[in-house]
Amino acid sequence: MSSSDQTTLIEYPCDFPVKIMGRVGSLPGSLSSAATLEHRRQDFTQAVLMIVKHHAPDFDDTSLEVRISSKNNYLSLTCTVRATSREQLDALYQELCDHPAVVMVL
Repeated sequence: MSSSDQTTLIEYPCDFPVKIMGRVGSLPGSLSSAATLEHRRQDFTQAVLMIVKHHAPDFDDTSLEVRISSKNNYLSLTCTVRATSREQLDALYQELCDHPAVVMVL
């Protein structure tokens, strides 16, 4: 059975949240300034937004949810996209997972 033959419980189109986590803090044993950490957070956010907009051009930046871990090492971004097909979501997940700054995609 190919992936296109598999049934899905999702009815398209629909709003679909995608959570992307990346490491933006300093490595253990090294120090980073607040400015450096903020720069890493901005770079990570911009990289993720470029990928999301490539697959969901109508994504609204103002709906982006951002959370920083308690020790400032990880940044979590939640993007709710208007999913139109399983293929769209699969391609989005694949490109996000392939990015070197991304640790996990849920």
